[in-house]
Amino acid sequence: MLRALIPPASFALLAACASDPTVYPSLAPRPVEKLGFAEPATPPPAPAAQDPALDAKLIAVTTRGDAAARDFDRAAARAETLTRAARGAKVGSDAWIAAQTAIADLDALRSSYGDTVGALDDLASTRAAALQPAYPALEQALAAARAAAEAQTARIHALAGALPGA
Repeated sequence: MLRALIPPASFALLAACASDPTVYPSLAPRPVEKLGFAEPATPPPAPAAQDPALDAKLIAVTTRGDAAARDFDRAAARAETLTRAARGAKVGSDAWIAAQTAIADLDALRSSYGDTVGALDDLASTRAAALQPAYPALEQALAAARAAAEAQTARIHALAGALPGA
């Protein structure tokens, strides 16, 4: 019985060895290899929906900030006048002390404007913590407030540097 099974089994083994030796697998890149390793482009962010409550808060904060900026500008004009008057004065003279006091007042006013920047930062961070998209009006107000705060700081440094003994 075993001898009857040997010829069919040998044919099966010989058929496996009878493949064409001239045909090789293709070395061309497969479709998946043509994709590359680059990250896919991120989709554009969805437009932010209008938020009336946030708009009202923005108006309130920017109104306070505008008032603080006006106060700073008035005080800065006064400090510039006093600083010009103190340029030739000695350190510790009345003119020098008046200019130093005016510059110190500017620091306090800059601090009150800094509250505006802080309030806008809080609104932005609260929005980010809630995983909400960026709100263009808030981003613009925050950028403008930061720029104004930096300009105030530069103005104070310029005035302080113009005084004798600085």
